[in-house]
Amino acid sequence: MSATSVLIQLFGTIALLLWGMRMVRTGVQRSFGSKLRSFLGEWLSNRFAAFGAGLGVTAILQSSTATCLMVADFASRNIVVLPVALAIMLGADVGTALVAQILSLNFSWLSPVLIFVGFLIFTITTSQKKSNIGRIAIGLGIILLSLKSIVGVSEPLRNSETLVLVINALAGEPLVAVLLVALLTWAAHSSLAIVLLVCSMASTGAIPVELGMVLILGANLGGALPPVFATLYTSPAGRRVAIGNGVFKLLGCILIFPFLSIVERELTPYSIGVAGLLINLHLVFNVGLAVIFMPFTSLMDRLLKKVIMDQDIGDSPEVVRYLDMSIPIDATLGLSNASREVLRMGDELDHMLKQSFNMLHEGDSEEIKEISKGDDVVDELYEAVKVYLTEIRKEELDEQESQRCGEVMAFCANLEHIGDIIDKNLLATAIKLIEKNLSFSEAGLNELEQIHQRVHDNLRLAMGVFMSQDIGMARRLILEKETFRQMENEAANSHMERFQAGRPETLETSSLHLDVIRDLKRINSHLTSVAYPILDQAGELRKTRLRKKIMKMA
Repeated sequence: MSATSVLIQLFGTIALLLWGMRMVRTGVQRSFGSKLRSFLGEWLSNRFAAFGAGLGVTAILQSSTATCLMVADFASRNIVVLPVALAIMLGADVGTALVAQILSLNFSWLSPVLIFVGFLIFTITTSQKKSNIGRIAIGLGIILLSLKSIVGVSEPLRNSETLVLVINALAGEPLVAVLLVALLTWAAHSSLAIVLLVCSMASTGAIPVELGMVLILGANLGGALPPVFATLYTSPAGRRVAIGNGVFKLLGCILIFPFLSIVERELTPYSIGVAGLLINLHLVFNVGLAVIFMPFTSLMDRLLKKVIMDQDIGDSPEVVRYLDMSIPIDATLGLSNASREVLRMGDELDHMLKQSFNMLHEGDSEEIKEISKGDDVVDELYEAVKVYLTEIRKEELDEQESQRCGEVMAFCANLEHIGDIIDKNLLATAIKLIEKNLSFSEAGLNELEQIHQRVHDNLRLAMGVFMSQDIGMARRLILEKETFRQMENEAANSHMERFQAGRPETLETSSLHLDVIRDLKRINSHLTSVAYPILDQAGELRKTRLRKKIMKMA
């Protein structure tokens, strides 16, 4: 077999390994994600309990990155303090090492059984939860199959002259080897997969034990990188969790690196073969991190608060707070994060609407600047949510998640349109009033105030409908559309009466008055749109508002 064929097969089996782990992680998150998150949240009383919780959750999820993103979210919302969060991550690292120990055992005979049983469960059952359990079984079977294949495919590499040259070069440059594998682990987003890959290749003699130990350290260091990049745009508290975990990993690598030969000598009697030695090193390294750094989590908290201060992000409203700007932990959590960011858009619009009436009433140029700034915030949040939801759609969404994703995107777009109406239309009206030194009549201003307040109330009602998905609230919001139409007609009729009576203020501001009513109507229409999908799903909407023809056309 040519070297090219061997490499193609090796890359294929590595991809199969990564895909199997992805299937397991996705299945676990969809079936038990909320429960695992709740379990993790309940064990935050002290560092030792948190350590155990992090170990258990990560052992089930098979991803310390997923655990880190959960914990970073907790820290961002002040649910957990940093010392406890770092203790969770130390436990999470031990959890992945224990999973590696289990998967390194020779369970390849289970692979066809797991794949077959998982396939039956996945295809026969109609339950979403059972279907995901089938997904987990298939994923585990694929992992075991890929590990067996890696051993078989990498065996011919022992005789490859090119590989010997590469390995000798890496063995002579251990720092380069660590950095190279760290980058590979970051790209794969799975330190567990890289550790198992290194151990499988080492078991065939393709990688010598000394280099294998260096690569294990590189995989551990690289495993801390994905959470760091995933939390770059979150709050300082969230970033501290990922960076603190990365610092622990880096310090651990520095501390153990000079003593690898001693570690090899001490672990050899307790290990079965080279692969066993490397997998034991992985476990000892992470347990050692926990033992050494658990007492220093509070010190790390103080240091990171000095380096990553809250003022780095500040209270600027345009900064995205709840989006990781990466593929989320799971679809459910990702949609929840997007919804929280949409609520922030609603809060900003609530403030803009309040300012818009003051602006029409008093003509304050400072408030005009504030409204323009608020629209920039809404636009930025809209773009961030749109990109985030696009990433979520790349995941395998079930019907309910796909529908919710569409609803969040649609409502987000409607809020962005509302911001544009306030900024480009109501703001333009206010500028005309200021430049021409005009003002609405007292009666006209009262009418606009009533309509404006109705829209303001409907904004808050629409946000409640968006979050609760309550059918009763959705029905009430739709009924508000008819109420608004009546108010609009009454205001227009009153305005025409004043216009015909020849009142000066009315004559001067007639077109502006009608423009404001029209703009508020458009805003209200965008708000009520959030209720239609809910009522449609509940079967409470007619297909058409047209009356049926009584007589046939001749």
